[in-house]
Amino acid sequence: MAEVERIYNVPLGHVKDVPRTKRAPYAMRQIKKFVIRHMKVDEEEEELYIAPAVNEAVWARGIQKPPSHLRIRVIRHEDEDLVEVTLPEEE
Repeated sequence: MAEVERIYNVPLGHVKDVPRTKRAPYAMRQIKKFVIRHMKVDEEEEELYIAPAVNEAVWARGIQKPPSHLRIRVIRHEDEDLVEVTLPEEE
């Protein structure tokens, strides 16, 4: 079947409400939840792959200062039961 590719701007402003030593890990969990909700990922049947570049973008300024929003590209591979999250600049 076909691939579905979308670019999202994930809001992470509410991450500032979390204690500062837990912000970057919380932001990564929020990105995962955002992708599951918007791409309708069935966690039991489909695999969700978040590229290391996304993790590095969140952690770039350390654990206390993750970005307030992050642009991501989400690609759903129907034939492989895989949902891949990368940065839009990667090709």
